[in-house]
This record gives sequence, structure tokens and C-alpha cells, in this order.
Amino acid sequence: MASFQHPIQSLELVKRQSQGLSNVLVASAGPHIYSYAAESGQRLDVWPQHVETSRAAASGPTSTSEDQAPPEKRIKLSSPETESEGKPSANNALTWTNIPMVLATSDGRHVVVLTAEDKCIRVFSLSEDGKFKELSSRNMAKKPCALDLTPDDQTILCADKFGDVYSLPLIPGEYVKPKTQAKKPKPVATTLTVHSKRNLRSLEQQHLHAERAEKAEKVQEESEEKGVLNFEHQLILGHVSMLTDVIAVSLPGAPGSRPRNYILTADRDEHIRVSRGIPQAHVIEQQCFGHTSLISKLCIPSWAPNVLISGGGDGHLLVWNWSEGQVHQSVPLGDSFQDAIISGIWDVSFDQSAGTPGSINIVLIGLEGSPQLLCYTLESDNTLKSQGVIQLSGNVLDLTTLDSNGSIVVSVDAVRAPGSTDTWKESPASAQILTECLQISITDGGLKWAVCEDSRTACINAGVTSGLSATLDAKQKKAIDDTLYNLGNLRKRTFDD
Repeated sequence: MASFQHPIQSLELVKRQSQGLSNVLVASAGPHIYSYAAESGQRLDVWPQHVETSRAAASGPTSTSEDQAPPEKRIKLSSPETESEGKPSANNALTWTNIPMVLATSDGRHVVVLTAEDKCIRVFSLSEDGKFKELSSRNMAKKPCALDLTPDDQTILCADKFGDVYSLPLIPGEYVKPKTQAKKPKPVATTLTVHSKRNLRSLEQQHLHAERAEKAEKVQEESEEKGVLNFEHQLILGHVSMLTDVIAVSLPGAPGSRPRNYILTADRDEHIRVSRGIPQAHVIEQQCFGHTSLISKLCIPSWAPNVLISGGGDGHLLVWNWSEGQVHQSVPLGDSFQDAIISGIWDVSFDQSAGTPGSINIVLIGLEGSPQLLCYTLESDNTLKSQGVIQLSGNVLDLTTLDSNGSIVVSVDAVRAPGSTDTWKESPASAQILTECLQISITDGGLKWAVCEDSRTACINAGVTSGLSATLDAKQKKAIDDTLYNLGNLRKRTFDD
């Protein structure tokens, strides 16, 4: 029976020209990650190999009686240690159904991915021929919602849904568990050595306090053992609200001094915090206030590290001078996008045509459940100028550049109807497009874009990803929809809602 293909959820171009190697495009679709040659689109590797998922998403529809029964409890499957180097586990099942995030180091040697349900951060090395080799897998105690790498590519920043940000070394070393504090001794006095009524009452209170402290310490030790992180990690900062994005950035210092590192975090409560870099991340430099709804994405353009572009669910973009906490510009998205939530902000820089100096600096905005991209140019005065709307064939999920000539590969959702987050197409035959190529150029009339045919994206689309059964029931489809479209659940509910 024909089946849908998992759309590509995340795209990342791994630049390896410093090593004298060709660039590699890394993509995640469903429970797998894929590597493609950036020049040709040819698939190089897939991880994990020959592993079947045991989730309901990969199974067929259940009977009518099963639909009416209460949902089954999730059973804990194999541990990630048994799935290293792309080998299937003992029970031939995965502990996750999707991979929402993919990062790459600036030198192109390592790839960092996040697998969803098992809350695991995995680090891979990328061989010369584009093969994955898993180096580490670390399960976090709380579900991560955003990842980033520090400017030196040595530390992973992990923001979770409980408002905490942890730092983890890219390549973990030998872990030594911190020593616990010595237990407090009990009172040595007894009723045989204490005789006065007042001292006996005091001794009784001391014994009672010691017993309570011992019980509390046992409970704490048991809870720590359940959620223990047996690898090097450090809690560096936290919010009182759910985090949505984290960015590490470096600003050049005064002549003769070191660069200044910062960590920017955004949360559901309309806050953007500017903290110092490690090891002084507890020091808050600025608070950026201006949004009126949840903040979903932050972007610092690579060519303008002092500029921050933020967006969420309040119908406009804000351009910041983030080091001073000042709003530089407010950009309305338009009446037709007032209720939309921004799902992606991407900075793209291209070389101009031959004989024309300088580059084209573009900011692209993706909206959750929308097949349209909003295009802006970042002007010399650090203001955004609208360049129109780009129409794709399906909902935009992610994008990245392919080269310096204006080619962008965009992953689109061909499973659902354009503009919808829950209406699936009737036939899998019409849902075979995974990526589209967007060509941007500059003309006398301004910026020009075109969705064009490209051999690289055609080669990517020809290679199938993991399948989705075409006969899933409504409950199973909703579970899969929520893995791609979940920003709407973060909106605060009003009394009318």
C-alpha cells in the first residue's frame, strides 16, 4: 500500500571547505537523519539504519473497539546506548519518532541532533564521505526546546521547557560524580547523661530534628538518582517561564582585548534576556521588553552581530539594539498575518552579480502552517525593508543556503494541504515533494525571487524518507501533526478561550 513520506523537519548546511572537502547537507525527517552532497543532492548516509519505529505513527489503524478504549501507556523502549553507530537495538525499536533540531559546528567536523521523546542530545562526527559516526548520547532530565553552540564550538547550550539553560561539552570527557556533603552527626548526649527537665526536652527536640533531616536527605537522594545526569553538565541560567529559543553570540572587544560573549534567551512570557557568556552567565546585562505575546524565534544576522530580530505571536517583528535593550524598529507582518505565529527567522547573505561589489543581506520569515515566506532586506541603517511574499507549494518547515549564488533549499510539508496544520492530502501520490529550490537575485526593480527546478533538490526528492501509513486514524494523525506544529499550544489562554 502506498504511504506518505515524512517531511524534512530540519535542514543544516555543513560547511567543510576549510578541510578541503565538499559541503554536506544534513536533514532530519521522522526518526532519521540524512546526509546529502550539497553540490549534487546525492544521498550519502542515513542514521539509524534498518531500524523500525514501534510508535503508533508507523502502524496501521486500530479496530473500532480499540478506538473507544482508553489510550495505552507508553512503554519505555531500549536505551540509546544500544543504538550507537546506527545499529538497531535489541528489540529493533526506536525511543523517538522525530528529530526536531540539527546543528553543525563551524569547522564542519561535528553534527549535533536532538531526538524528541527520549530527550537525548547526540553528537556525530562527519567523515570525508559524509558518513555519520555517533560519538556520544546524553539524555536530559527535562525536555529540551532549543539548542545552540557557543562561538568557540566547544560547548552545547541546552534550553528546556522548565526555563533552565545547561552547558554541556561538545565532546564529553570522563565524568566524575560530585561528592555529596557529609551527613550531619546525631546528638551524642543520651538520657543517661542529661538529667534536668529542660535539657531532656532540648535533647528530645535535637533527636527529632536529626530524624527529620535524615528522612529528607534520603528522599532527596532517591529523587536525584531517578533523574541523575551521569555526564558533565552545568546549570548556567534560568527563567521563571518556558524557554523558546537560545542564541550564543560574540561581540568584538576593544583593541587588544578578548571578544565579549553573551547568551540571549527568549521565553513564553514575552521576555528576552541578555546574559553574559560562560562562566558569568548568571550576570544579566539587559532585559529586552517590547513583545505582547509569546516569543518563538530569535535571529542575530551573521553580518550584523549587534542586531537582533525577534518574532512570535503578536503580529510583528522587532529589530533590536540588543546590547542596550532598545527597540530599533517594529515591523508589522500585515493584516493577513496578524494571527500567525513565526516559526522561523533565517538570515541569508549572497554575493551580488559579477562586477558589483558587496553582498545581498536578506531576512526570511516563516509562519507556522503557511506556504508563504516573508522576504526582507536588512538595510545599512539596520532597518528591515519588505520585499514581498514568496509562495511555495507546501507549508515551509526549514531552509538553508546551498551556495553563495542565491540558491536556497526549502523543506516543505507535502503531506498536509497548504495553509493547514491538520488536513492531510487524500493521496500519497501528490505528496512526494520534500524540498524546493528558491533562487534569489537582484535587478533594477529590486529583489527578484523564483521557485525553480534544480537537479540537487530533484535528487533529494527522488530519495524516499521513512514512511507514514496512508490509513492512520485521526488520533494518530494528530500525534504526528503535533510534532511539526506545536507553537499554537504556547499561546496564553484568555477567559473567553
